[in-house]
Amino acid sequence: MIKELESKIAAGSSLSRDEALSLAYSGVEMLCDIFGAAENVRKSFFGDEIELCAIVNAKSGACSEDCAYCAQSSANKTGSAIYSFIGKDAVLRQALDAANGGVRRFGIVTSGRKPDKQDIKVIAETLESIRKTGLGVCASLGLLEQDELAFLRDYGLERYHNNLETSERFFPYICSTHSYAEKVRTINYAASVGLSVCSGGIFGLGESWEDRVDLAFLLKELNVDSVPVNFLSPIKGTRLEHLPVLHPDEALKIISLFRLTLPQKAIRVCGGRLQTLGSKHPMIFSAGADSMMTGNYLVTSGRSYPDDLEMLKVEGLRPGRN
Repeated sequence: MIKELESKIAAGSSLSRDEALSLAYSGVEMLCDIFGAAENVRKSFFGDEIELCAIVNAKSGACSEDCAYCAQSSANKTGSAIYSFIGKDAVLRQALDAANGGVRRFGIVTSGRKPDKQDIKVIAETLESIRKTGLGVCASLGLLEQDELAFLRDYGLERYHNNLETSERFFPYICSTHSYAEKVRTINYAASVGLSVCSGGIFGLGESWEDRVDLAFLLKELNVDSVPVNFLSPIKGTRLEHLPVLHPDEALKIISLFRLTLPQKAIRVCGGRLQTLGSKHPMIFSAGADSMMTGNYLVTSGRSYPDDLEMLKVEGLRPGRN
């Protein structure tokens, strides 16, 4: 079955939802075959190049939204840092550090529903400066309007990030202060003004395999370019602090499922990589990932640029693209 599906993808076709669900619910005895197919598809479309990205938490905490997993939500009592926009110079310093560490894409992330007009203006000027470094310029600024996205595009923004997080069915269990439709609308706005779109999810929230497959197929329908795969690291003080971390094999299977469903899109492993996978984290590439976030995340520690570059070398891979 796996070889047939791999051949189907190689021929330019794609999985049906039923085929994706069949893979999702397959037993542990099929894991190696699934990983092998996903790795072959990755190699077919991306070769040995792995795109590294990094982010800066440019405005932290005091967020009005009530996302159940998030340490920065004012609805959760986590003691997470709270600060306003850190400024152009501080962001640029971190962008230059990332570029020197082999990173090809750099994103500005801010907490809150969206920045105010003054912050958007400063962010625009900051994006313009980052663009001059040669980095791919990304931003994750919440639920922006179409004209705001067009304004940032004109200052050099290339890709906009807005995670859907999970399926539409499961989303109300995770957040009540904004709707799934608002997220989809933001993604459509970004695409409509000519921006590349980065959108994916967080896994281990209590969702089912059906939720994961539904998310993959919606992202396919929306034709996003990059799919961040995050794994929940339960944080004390959030509503999901009691949830267990996903088993590494389940996390790797999620990566493979998204690779096989979205064969030509960037499958980008981000938050929770080390916390969930532990010593197995280099296996993300054999499970189908072609992209990876390096450095620190928003409120949790990641891995240093030199350590991740060394890992790529050991795995016979190299940083590339943009």
